[in-house]
Amino acid sequence: MKEFLDAIQQSFKSDNFVKITLSKSSKPTEDLKNVYIRQIQLKNKETLSFTYRNKTNDLVKNYSIDDGLKMLEVLLTNNFKIGTLFTLEYDISLKINKKGKIALLKVKPSFTNKLPETHDRPKEKRVENYSYLFHLGITNDDGSVIPKMADKFRQINKYLEIIEVQLSSIELPDTINIVDMGSGKGYLTFALYDFLTNKLNLKVNIIGIELRKELVDFCNSIADKCEFENLTFISERIENYNIPKIDVIIALHACDTATDDAIFKGITSNAQLIITAPCCHKQIRQQVKGKQQESPLLKYGIFKERQFEMVTDTLRALLLEKQQYHSSIFEFISNEHTRKNIILIGSKLKNQNQNITQIDEKIEQLKKDFQIQYHYLEKLLA
Repeated sequence: MKEFLDAIQQSFKSDNFVKITLSKSSKPTEDLKNVYIRQIQLKNKETLSFTYRNKTNDLVKNYSIDDGLKMLEVLLTNNFKIGTLFTLEYDISLKINKKGKIALLKVKPSFTNKLPETHDRPKEKRVENYSYLFHLGITNDDGSVIPKMADKFRQINKYLEIIEVQLSSIELPDTINIVDMGSGKGYLTFALYDFLTNKLNLKVNIIGIELRKELVDFCNSIADKCEFENLTFISERIENYNIPKIDVIIALHACDTATDDAIFKGITSNAQLIITAPCCHKQIRQQVKGKQQESPLLKYGIFKERQFEMVTDTLRALLLEKQQYHSSIFEFISNEHTRKNIILIGSKLKNQNQNITQIDEKIEQLKKDFQIQYHYLEKLLA
């Protein structure tokens, strides 16, 4: 153990540390499955960032170098049988057998470059094809971003960053079928098609679903101008649209229960990835209108609105988990740019072993606590 910890310290001094992973839980019945550790700069201090990968969610905690190494030793002693240090010189794995005997294995390095040392990923512009940005009114004809559209351009890049990370975590076919439900003017739909085909060199078919025919005609004309052959827009209601196979389903800012319609389509088509940005959470709020809530937090209108937004999306996440998806909720982009800034993602689990009874109990308890009769997605799934 000391030799392993010394190797980590030496990798810091030599400036060739990449990351540490902890795996093979010694307590398989617990939720914690893996821990990933990277070195970051936080408030100008070297920090160890721990990502605790649980069965249904991820938790990130940051520690000083000394505290992080102490926590690492605790986790290896109590929770995991394998710890692997990745450096630019070599990889070294610590393995603990059933009798508590420790062995070290040193092999050639897996990485040739270090990971980013900032808390957030470096800002990388993922937009390649500027023609669609010009036609959508985001850039001038010289390719420069129009000042009033700077927030939209920032949102596009953040969106593509999220998509790239999510796609890397799932298994997809050679040709990926993607449906964007509620595509609107198509800003993010065009960006996604351009990024996947022109930067990642993937084969994709993308369909944008939008009720307003004038926007559908507008987007199809731009797709033709940009020669985006496998990008099509269709005028249809989300709940009425049917396609036998969807690999990735996206619904950004689909209003109120339209988000649930999109999630339901994703579940029933066995989509590997469901990405939503919910908004206009009316269904639950209307259901509890006039009911006296016990919590003093719900005395004030603005808190009540925010609380029921959280309740609505938590129920959505639990219902996704019940359908054997890993769910996560996080901020899409700073709320100084938009209040509609929460992303809810469901990625299909390879090993479908979610405890349905426990999830049902959580759902029923939430409904009981807030006097909710039903959630719309729950009704669809039933």
